[in-house]
Amino acid sequence: MPSYASPPIEPSLITFDPRAGGMSPSGPVLTRRMSDLDGLFADGDAWRAAVRDGGDPVVYDVASSPVPEAEGELPQSITTIRPGTVGGEFHMTKGHQHPNPQGEIYLGLAGTGGLLLFDGDRPRWIDMYPGAIGYIPPGWAHRSVNTGDEPYRFLAVYPGNAGHDYGWVLDHGMGYRVRRAPDGAPPLLVPFTASSPSTSPSNQE
Repeated sequence: MPSYASPPIEPSLITFDPRAGGMSPSGPVLTRRMSDLDGLFADGDAWRAAVRDGGDPVVYDVASSPVPEAEGELPQSITTIRPGTVGGEFHMTKGHQHPNPQGEIYLGLAGTGGLLLFDGDRPRWIDMYPGAIGYIPPGWAHRSVNTGDEPYRFLAVYPGNAGHDYGWVLDHGMGYRVRRAPDGAPPLLVPFTASSPSTSPSNQE
């Protein structure tokens, strides 16, 4: 499996395919399945059904370049979120906060989606599409959402020493939940509610 390069990093060319995803040369690739998103969707029963009866589908992949997550470096990654909903709530990434508050940029490559941000008090939403740049200021937790019917793909560039705190989102929520609207209307941003109690699908017989 490809891995990160070891500093010091030489000047380098990294290419990507905006329609197919992936980077060349490649670093690690992370795959998140539905079972990895325990506690994130509001409808715990729908999530359990998707895991147990729906074959535990892949929700998103993160393909990284070889640039390491190290101080002074600027790693890049391309995330691809598959289309779909769970109990009416769009497929999304886990979301995270940076323990070392740093800014970050996202560039939309393919499909349609959005960037949900939350500072613990104020939620914000940025529509994302090919060519759109979303800026994430320091101190804002962030999550990406696929609001379309085809894969949504974006490029992220972030400081290598920012870190990732996924537990923050489980503890604080994200301010909004993003749900499918009827008749193809823009996505609904509804006030955040806690997930219904979830137990590992393997224990639900």
